[in-house]
Amino acid sequence: MLRKITVALASLGLLAGLAACGSSEASDDPDAPLKVAVNPVPHGDILAYVKDNLAAKAGLKIDIVTFDDYQQPNTALKEKQVTANYFQHVPFMREFEKQTGTKLAFVAPVHLEPLGVYSKKAKSLRDVPQGAEVAVPNDPANEGRALKLLADNGLLTLKPDAPSTATERDIASNPKGLKFKPVKAAQLPRSLDDVDLSVINGNYAIEAGLAPNKDALAAEKAEGNPYANGIVTLPEDKDDPRVKKLVQLLQGPEVKKFVEDKYKGSVLIAS
Repeated sequence: MLRKITVALASLGLLAGLAACGSSEASDDPDAPLKVAVNPVPHGDILAYVKDNLAAKAGLKIDIVTFDDYQQPNTALKEKQVTANYFQHVPFMREFEKQTGTKLAFVAPVHLEPLGVYSKKAKSLRDVPQGAEVAVPNDPANEGRALKLLADNGLLTLKPDAPSTATERDIASNPKGLKFKPVKAAQLPRSLDDVDLSVINGNYAIEAGLAPNKDALAAEKAEGNPYANGIVTLPEDKDDPRVKKLVQLLQGPEVKKFVEDKYKGSVLIAS
């Protein structure tokens, strides 16, 4: 009898342990909070505004899970710790799919964070010296994006067949002999003390107190830009009613006004 009780208690303990493990995972229950992984700025700020001001009226509960880098939000999504994330653009998502074999779904665009060229040493791109060292994001999608921005502003030219994940090998001409230093995106603002130019992602520029529309020597334009950040899920969750509600709120007039008032041109609503 004692042995049976011991086995029963052990089984109960195992079940409790499994329940505890499952509690950290995203839920498919339509009434459960929607877990969304974000970067802190501006994604976390925008989502917090939605959660605090709009979600309850729409019948939506949101749990915000914050990560400081570009890898963990997709890992959390892949492992179903969250149902959606909000931090990336389509080219970045495609590169993640290619590298990991994971299929994701880009549900809807929300905003654009213009990539900018910053410097503490040059006051304009005309002042960039010969052989200048340039820090660029070290992930393939954003490195190619940085090289395109430099090309659009006359510092180099890319080969006609250069992909969106262009690297130095895709440069056709480099008249100033620029030297490129790939850096983890989150560290790019810190690189400004050590390099001549740094091409910084908008979210990390804002976190560092830089305004793309004021402080950048050159910045991306919104028109025809493929790098809008948006809501991403696993394919089976793209039609989740909670995800659809969230997209509707993020694309609504209240969020547009919040973004315009708070970021004053440093973050642009996707058109």
